[in-house]
Amino acid sequence: QLQLEESGGGSVQAGGSLRLSCSASINIKNRYCMGWFRQASGKEREGVASIVGADVATYADSVKGRFTITKDSDKNTLSLQMNSLKAEATAVYYCAAGPDFLCGLDLSEQARRLTVRGQGTQVTVSS
Repeated sequence: QLQLEESGGGSVQAGGSLRLSCSASINIKNRYCMGWFRQASGKEREGVASIVGADVATYADSVKGRFTITKDSDKNTLSLQMNSLKAEATAVYYCAAGPDFLCGLDLSEQARRLTVRGQGTQVTVSS
């Protein structure tokens, strides 16, 4: 059974960088749509980025060019490199996974349907 655990959150000033990691309990190679989602206080969960296969990635417009999602199938890990962080990125970030075809949906729908999720990690960006 797939389980996910995030790490790497923390506090950073605007303009800084953070790298989030997600460890999977089983082999994830080419089997899952996997992604990063975030939920700010009082707001709905939103999609940040997702990836399927070796490197087919989708990004929210708000993070394009600043965030990079990568998957290491040998280590069963998913990562999110976040650069040039803005205060509006403050949220709890979740790693999530689901059947590979879900990556064909838009990120808002993925946020609902990728139901295997970690416990989340807090990211706080101060301006």
